[in-house]
Amino acid sequence: MIDRLLLLYPSGYRAAYGPEIADTYREMTRGAPRGARLREGFDLAAHALRVRFQLGSADPLGRFLASAAPFALAAAAASAGSQLLRWCTSIVVSPTPWMLSIRTLDHVGALSLLFSLLVCIGTIVALTGRWAVGVAAAVCGLCGTAGLALSVEWLFGDRVIVPLAALLTVAVVLACPADLRPDGSAAAAAGAMAWAAWLPAAVVETRIVQGVSTHYGAWPLLALSVTGVVLALRAQSSGVRTMGAMAVASPPFIAHAYVMAWHDLRPVAAMVLVFPAAVVITAAVARARRSY
Repeated sequence: MIDRLLLLYPSGYRAAYGPEIADTYREMTRGAPRGARLREGFDLAAHALRVRFQLGSADPLGRFLASAAPFALAAAAASAGSQLLRWCTSIVVSPTPWMLSIRTLDHVGALSLLFSLLVCIGTIVALTGRWAVGVAAAVCGLCGTAGLALSVEWLFGDRVIVPLAALLTVAVVLACPADLRPDGSAAAAAGAMAWAAWLPAAVVETRIVQGVSTHYGAWPLLALSVTGVVLALRAQSSGVRTMGAMAVASPPFIAHAYVMAWHDLRPVAAMVLVFPAAVVITAAVARARRSY
């Protein structure tokens, strides 16, 4: 098994450290039960892939994805929360008693709600200090959502954008190096962004405010880009790297906008322009600050 796992490492790294890795693996798994050996093998494979794709904490790509991971998770939670809210609202306004509506819920609807709930709860757990546990729950929810979107087209009306967005989010979150998990400030910023993206839409969806539409789903993308501008200005940076991280975190909001825009990519493409526009705004504000 160890010989096959070593093949995952780049050849140069394998030549330099392969024997040492193999000896350590054999020492740690000698006499261990099958489950323990599988866990060690999984950890070794994950490390090999990080080395191969330069996703370690010392690599620029690893650090970049670490900065995007909490916001990708928060975006997924805000989108999943919107879906849960729409379902709850439909139950409340329906003339059918809510207990009857729940009892007659089919397995596809039940799974969809369960996966959305997993994403929301997992994100809360991850951003409040237990990253690994929360990410595991959120990833299960995202993968389940992708599977449902692929197998049950009518659920989202799409078999490409929705599952692709879910899987891209999973990739970004899992690519975050273990020693670069978000600190308190990053987690707080991601959580605030999720609330800012979800709450106004929730107010409209529940009809607390009349005469306002959530069609096209532009608000969540705007909330994400504004968060990027604020973070870039606080860090006194150009905004390019920060807005790049926000763009990488945006697939859940892009998929949400795509569904809300009746599967028309044109308004969604226009919404995505908010990220380069935010870079320009950040640069202009930073220049104005320096001039004073």
